[in-house]
Amino acid sequence: MPTSVWATEIQDVLDEAGSASTARVAVGDRTVDFPRPFPSPADWRDLWIYQIMVDRFDHPTAPPHHPPWDGICDRFQGGTLNGVRAQLDYLAGLGVGAIWLSPVLKNCQYRESYHGYGIQDFLALDPRLASDPAAARADPHLVEAEFEALVDEAHARGLYVIADIVLNHCGDVFEYEGYGSQAPWSPDRRTISWRDEHGVGRREWREGAPNGHPDAAVQPRELCRNDCFRRQGVGGEAGGDFYALKELVTAFSEYHPQRGHYAPVRDTLIRAHQYFIARYDVDGFRIDTLKYIEPEFARIFANAIREMALGIGKKNFFTFGEVYDEEEQIARFVGRSAHETGDAIGVDAALDFPLFYRLPGVVKGFQPPGEVAAVFERRKQVQRGLLSTHGDASKFFVTFLDNHDQHARCYFRDPAAPHRFDDQLTLGVALLFALQGIPCLYYGTEQGLAGTRERYTPGAHLCPEAVREALWGRDAVEAFDTTHPFYRAVQGLSQLRRLEPALRYGRQYFRPLSGNGRDFGISWTPRGVLAVSRVLNDREVLAVANTNADQSWSGEVIVDFALNPTGATYAVLFSNRDESHRASPGPVAEKPAGGVAIHEVDGAVTNGPARALPVTLAPLEIQILRKED
Repeated sequence: MPTSVWATEIQDVLDEAGSASTARVAVGDRTVDFPRPFPSPADWRDLWIYQIMVDRFDHPTAPPHHPPWDGICDRFQGGTLNGVRAQLDYLAGLGVGAIWLSPVLKNCQYRESYHGYGIQDFLALDPRLASDPAAARADPHLVEAEFEALVDEAHARGLYVIADIVLNHCGDVFEYEGYGSQAPWSPDRRTISWRDEHGVGRREWREGAPNGHPDAAVQPRELCRNDCFRRQGVGGEAGGDFYALKELVTAFSEYHPQRGHYAPVRDTLIRAHQYFIARYDVDGFRIDTLKYIEPEFARIFANAIREMALGIGKKNFFTFGEVYDEEEQIARFVGRSAHETGDAIGVDAALDFPLFYRLPGVVKGFQPPGEVAAVFERRKQVQRGLLSTHGDASKFFVTFLDNHDQHARCYFRDPAAPHRFDDQLTLGVALLFALQGIPCLYYGTEQGLAGTRERYTPGAHLCPEAVREALWGRDAVEAFDTTHPFYRAVQGLSQLRRLEPALRYGRQYFRPLSGNGRDFGISWTPRGVLAVSRVLNDREVLAVANTNADQSWSGEVIVDFALNPTGATYAVLFSNRDESHRASPGPVAEKPAGGVAIHEVDGAVTNGPARALPVTLAPLEIQILRKED
């Protein structure tokens, strides 16, 4: 296996990456031919993303009931790349457009880093994700072949593959003198000992490890230098390790006789990930902890990856980052930032944490619907120098309800009434698919995984394992049940979003609503009603959601005056209630000038004329509506 990013075999793969070829893969009883490198989608808004934690998704050979479905575990449970591969038809049937895989690069073999974020070798895959880990340790080509097969078979079904990557830190590759894996933050560099293949800190390896065992220290060898790491203990945004995960110094630079001014960490990470694209034909990167690296490096990395992918025919390779913050910080990393100098363009998109901070709380009735409207109103202000129309914002954000770093899933299953909040989840997913952004669904949502730290460790402050449950091994019922009501709901929403371009590209307006037909406004009380329109050219699609779990709602919602003549009727495109338990909207009503007071989300007040749609919703019902032709 290569131990240097400048190895001949690395260069050979990069040189051959642009050579077009045709792949042939069996899908069921048919054979599918497709080009390699696999072309990018024209627009990533045309699809939605399904996030998978590989170790927790599927273990095809696991004995029944082991490990427990929806159970907690902080060790490897045995999910494999072949397990994901076995469920590609299940995912395609759900309507998934791209699968986002937790990191597959090789982690420290002496640590139970089942999540994949403790990378030890940026040029190798983790053998523990292979169908036979012991064999893959002896022969790394086995896990490589299984990953290649997964990517090829996904492509044969029209699915794209996004790999989770880490630029900010490595695994627990050295120990601190006197402390072990973790040390308190220090303003000075601490003394370290690099770990051998057994995880033992070797005191004779204080300035770097010799080029020895592939499981020792860190690979490629360009990173195995003290200067490449911060070595100041656990820290936060100011710089420091993530617990035992050791932070890289991505700003480190020096003069190299052959290369001139040289940034060893940056150049190594860029070349390693270009090799990853060339070697495995993946379609995008989700970049972990992007917030903690310099915005300058984020732009350099994104540009280098974008140009390399363009050079081999992937014209829209997708990069999106984890910036766990609000709008202003995200704007520093995404696109051509109006707040930073220089020519390089940042990553394509960011995970939508500003929306995540509010949307689940609104869905559950803890926060008022106006909080969601306020997110997008603030976004328009922050992005004012970047967007030609506020419809453009939909391509810069990957939206979500929950993920692997939380301590509770959005879905809550009440032990006393297990199905009481089923409509709450489908309401939340429907809003996710109706709002601006590229939706991302966390694995198992469609099967009712409902982990919370309180279920497993009452009173615990941190317990991400609570939402990293195994998806297989459910008693008496198929774990990958395509008849599950949640699966069917997601399937229907996916089809609706595919058929309605306004839900993918449309401008977005939060609609004032009224219970008395006179006073219209955005709901600013918890358990209220949220109404949002997506408008594309002459087409308006309206979503109205009642977040109250106990009371129905009847009222009127403002719609576009020019697109909706008086008397126009709307059809229900989606509801989380079946037809026999829902009310159809009434015809569009005229609201004469002076007869109403309409309070907009931006604070403006108008008095008509206006047009409004009468809507009746059951508790926790959402309807997605469109004017009938």
